[in-house]
Amino acid sequence: MKTHLTNATIINEGKRFSGGVVIENDTIQTVYEGRPEFPSDGEMIDVAGKWLLPGVIDDHVHFREPGATGKAGIASESRAAVAGGVTSFMDMPNNTPPATTIERLEAKYARAAEVSLANYSFYLGAGNDNLAEIKKINPHTICGVKVFLGSSTGNMPVDDDKALAAIFEQSPVLIAAHCEDGSIIKNNLQNFIARFGEQLPPAYHALIRSEEACFRATGKALDLAVKYHSRLHILHLSTAHEVRNFPQEEHITAEICVHHLWFSDEDYDQLGNLIKCNPAIKTIDDCEALRKAVFSGQIAVVGSDHAPHLLQEKQQAYLQAPSGIPMVQHTLPAMLELCRRNFFTPELTAERMCHAPARLFSIKKRGFIREGYYADLVVVDPNSTYIVSKDNIHYKCGWSPFEGQPFHANVTHTFVNGHLAYHNGQFDDTRKGQRLYFER
Repeated sequence: MKTHLTNATIINEGKRFSGGVVIENDTIQTVYEGRPEFPSDGEMIDVAGKWLLPGVIDDHVHFREPGATGKAGIASESRAAVAGGVTSFMDMPNNTPPATTIERLEAKYARAAEVSLANYSFYLGAGNDNLAEIKKINPHTICGVKVFLGSSTGNMPVDDDKALAAIFEQSPVLIAAHCEDGSIIKNNLQNFIARFGEQLPPAYHALIRSEEACFRATGKALDLAVKYHSRLHILHLSTAHEVRNFPQEEHITAEICVHHLWFSDEDYDQLGNLIKCNPAIKTIDDCEALRKAVFSGQIAVVGSDHAPHLLQEKQQAYLQAPSGIPMVQHTLPAMLELCRRNFFTPELTAERMCHAPARLFSIKKRGFIREGYYADLVVVDPNSTYIVSKDNIHYKCGWSPFEGQPFHANVTHTFVNGHLAYHNGQFDDTRKGQRLYFER
């Protein structure tokens, strides 16, 4: 079975040109410029006036399964991902129980094979006492090891320095690190409560989970990576200080998340706990520095850190409300909206969200529009304005901090392994996504 995508504006590998793609089964058979004549076999899909990009690879999601399926799950959140043009995701291990053994990790893979509309991989969680499990990892089948360095959601910090050093020295795969210093955060929290009481407004989140807490922990991870020449990928940088001091080492990379490129502490008054996340959204100066780092290429990857919670949980007082934002459906539309505001370009968006994750994780035959690669593709109408509302949100939690926000570029088609999984608000889940493999 062949599918012909014709009259597209293809955005791929820094170029933009008119042409099309021929998909055969799960693979891109042909990429062409212009309008060649085709035989009549197969389905013709005319996407005139639309952009054709590689499917987004999101290196950082929390789909909450197992353990919190009342608020999210692999089935629901992979649908939301596909609706936003995300064709592959890498899910974090802070579940209940945490995915800190190969057996638990493989159970997540088995579940995804049954229900995930998108392609998938899962991180193994690091702990103080599971180095033996980490050393069992097959580098070709697992994306990486997640280390919570300091303080985070999920009660999985690696706080034993000897264990941490051993992980950096002996991990057979990329180490993805959440870096916030727990002692600094604890002291900040105690000081603010002592001064102002427990009814703190959400804006204090950026002061409690402070710039210092971030750069201290990031510096510790960088020192270990340099010492052991570890393959380190630091997640969700959130401060100007971190990007100013980020090393230019081939084996050390980083991610910035869309909410840190979009929001600042000026938005807490309006959105409150809806934008409470770890690390915290900080100042407009931090936001501008992060945008510049993405634009320049200093930071290679843009991800979502999709972390949904129920709305009633978020409506609690600041200290009780959990941290995390549902984002995976809206990362690509938000980035394209930032393009419209001249912060980025669509070509750069494809580089940061598609090409770079494929390269940095060595993902096999994904992330590019190339002949012989898997047909993970997204079609975007750049002139189709819609407003984010509960009627078009696909997260199981049913809300988004973008509600009421107009986006001027709309995902119309998403192909996963050549299968049209999403088209104009409708899903076809008769075929599931595939496990990601890595050429390491």
